[in-house]
Amino acid sequence: MKLHTTDLLIICAYLIAMIVIGLILKKRAAQNMDSYFLGGKSLPFYMLGLSNASGMFDITGTMLMVYWAFAYGFKSLWIPWLWPVFNQIFLMVYLSVWLRRSNVLTGAEWIKTRFGKGKGSTLSHTIVIVFALLSVLGFLSYGFIGIGKFMEIFIPWEVVSPFIPFNVPAEYVPHVYGIFFTTIATFYVMLGGMLSIVWTDVVQFLIMTVAGIVIVVIGMQMVAPDMIHSFVPAGWDSPFFGWTLDIDWSSRMNLLTERMANEPYSLISIFVMMALLKGIFMSMAGPAPNYDMQKILSCKSPKEAAMMSGSVSVVLLIPRYLMIMGFALLAIYFFKEDGGMTQMEVTRTDFETILPHLITRYVPSGLAGLLLAGLLAAFMSTFASTVNAAPAYIVNDIYLKYINPKASVKTQIRSSYVISVAVVVVSTVIGFFLKDINEIFQWIVGALFGGYIAANVLKWHWWRFNGEGYFWGMTAGVIAAIVMKFTVPDAWVLYFFPVLFGVSLIGCIAGTYSAPPTDEETLINFYTRVRPWGWWKPIEEKALARYPHIQPNKNFKRDAFNVAIGIIWQCALTIIPMYLVVREQLGLWSSIALLLVTTLILRKTWYKPLCKEEARYNEEMKQVK
Repeated sequence: MKLHTTDLLIICAYLIAMIVIGLILKKRAAQNMDSYFLGGKSLPFYMLGLSNASGMFDITGTMLMVYWAFAYGFKSLWIPWLWPVFNQIFLMVYLSVWLRRSNVLTGAEWIKTRFGKGKGSTLSHTIVIVFALLSVLGFLSYGFIGIGKFMEIFIPWEVVSPFIPFNVPAEYVPHVYGIFFTTIATFYVMLGGMLSIVWTDVVQFLIMTVAGIVIVVIGMQMVAPDMIHSFVPAGWDSPFFGWTLDIDWSSRMNLLTERMANEPYSLISIFVMMALLKGIFMSMAGPAPNYDMQKILSCKSPKEAAMMSGSVSVVLLIPRYLMIMGFALLAIYFFKEDGGMTQMEVTRTDFETILPHLITRYVPSGLAGLLLAGLLAAFMSTFASTVNAAPAYIVNDIYLKYINPKASVKTQIRSSYVISVAVVVVSTVIGFFLKDINEIFQWIVGALFGGYIAANVLKWHWWRFNGEGYFWGMTAGVIAAIVMKFTVPDAWVLYFFPVLFGVSLIGCIAGTYSAPPTDEETLINFYTRVRPWGWWKPIEEKALARYPHIQPNKNFKRDAFNVAIGIIWQCALTIIPMYLVVREQLGLWSSIALLLVTTLILRKTWYKPLCKEEARYNEEMKQVK
């Protein structure tokens, strides 16, 4: 596809606007490190929620989800449980409140509030930084590959190559495009920090929402319900499933059948059970040390942190799935009516490129520029938020702690610039060695985050768990994840989760009992400030003896109930746009009714208690101070 002048002008205007926002906010962001990394904790929850949703609306994930929606239909609802998408419900219900009460700058700094000082705390602090950097590099490489693949289709290399002073082999053309766009994203996040990220994310999300509406209108105009039913296999338009997937494309598309045979979703009952099991533990562990955690720590209060996490599902799911299902309709037209099979033969089974192929054929000039600006925005939002997480850890938790504790704010900001560039360069180099998007995706969500879970569940819920236990549990999990990268096929990593979890849990328990408990003063202060539920009875009794006016947390059953209702509520938010786009009336109205019922339940059992407990907690902490 050759972009028209109008499209190129829209894209250029968007890129310039992002840089201008970074320049405008540079001075305000440079006031101190709290302003640079957390926006001075002054931003309202709805802006942070929009920003967080924008960061999750990434181009690489969207390319994957368009393929999933086309191949698996409504059953693609369950595949993102791999991440897991419902971790936002756990955050909304209770974990964002606990995390924000700690009042720290990064996840590594949080370790001090839980494990105090000493050898165990130092070891834990170190392994969190290692994990944070591994996950940041993994996500940046994932995004780098996606944007390169995407833009290669729209901007032919023969148009660009005369302006490049060196020869680039064909297999590395996507990497050149990736370097260009990651450079722009790195520039504006370096200048404006969290403030720049949030303001650009708001602009970017509005662009993406408009682009999604445009796509779904085009798709619904081109593809009638009869065409959908005549092309897709039986079961495609239902989210319900039996023991096996039972979506058979063999009589229509052999290449797609071949691709699906190599993916771990055919035994869908086992897949969903494993994804749910892993997802529950992963969600209970709290957010990984990435941009999601930084957005929570940036909120004004614990209540606003919970509301921010809750708003993410509302803001993200409906516009994103409208776009995804709009593209799924265009894919049906592409393969049924427009000779799409011939074009896909060229790329063999790289169905991840369905999305850019559809834009090249069906989106008119002007709208194509808007849509590409929206999808570039999706990439840059995720990339920028991830880049911001790395210097937060390296500057605050390594440079200031071990190298230059007396560094001025100016020196700290400049160090952040250098680190931002360094992590982007390293992740780009990693990207050159990866075969496809799915390769790094499966390892990040299946193995690396699997090794994170055991230690981070125990840190919230078990008083005896200490810094040594955290270090050895995380170390065992990360090493096992790295070994798994080279020994287990990417598609089957999920099914090895119990092994990974078991290895990490053994490390946690052995490490915990190899050293004394965390000092009592640290534990009492942590419990008093954060107020978790779990196995805290000995510490709870001592905290109540010291501060008899505080109320212990007895809300486990209520929180568990709200999580269950919240997951159903989130599924309804996801499937409503799916039913709307395929024009299935019964499913649509049933899903809307389910959404209304679960919303009313959550208003009574989650939102009202949240407001009351925030006021009571603030009064209690005034007396503690």
